[in-house]
Amino acid sequence: MAATGSCLCGAITFEIKGPLRAVINCHCSQCRKWTGHYVAATAAWKRNLYIRDSADSLRWYRSSFTAQRGFCGQCGSSLFWQRDGADTTTILAGTLDGATGLNTAAQIYVSDKGDYYCLSDPQAATYARTGHSIHLTHDSGSVSEKT
Repeated sequence: MAATGSCLCGAITFEIKGPLRAVINCHCSQCRKWTGHYVAATAAWKRNLYIRDSADSLRWYRSSFTAQRGFCGQCGSSLFWQRDGADTTTILAGTLDGATGLNTAAQIYVSDKGDYYCLSDPQAATYARTGHSIHLTHDSGSVSEKT
């Protein structure tokens, strides 16, 4: 089943022809500054993600030594997060079209969360710091945790 999404102005659209990882909410200070709140994101295998950028609007910002963030240069929509060398691309869940059928599996960097909100899903696993051990399992939409 394919999923589609776009930026706010529609200059960048994308299609995922494969599984999506369950949503992970990231509360780190970089994600909060990038979006104005915490990030709720899924992920897909790079080989299954097809990006159409009709106006050459996709911009990448190197936000750390190990990752970059993709956004629309026209409307400013935050779209993607990419760890260097990863086989997956993280996709902000709010950019997907229509019902997704996804659920929240985890909340990461909860020790960095803003003081103006409460954790949104008490049933999701929480991690004080990194959640980079949570991965999309091979050709499925489920998540696994490497130990």
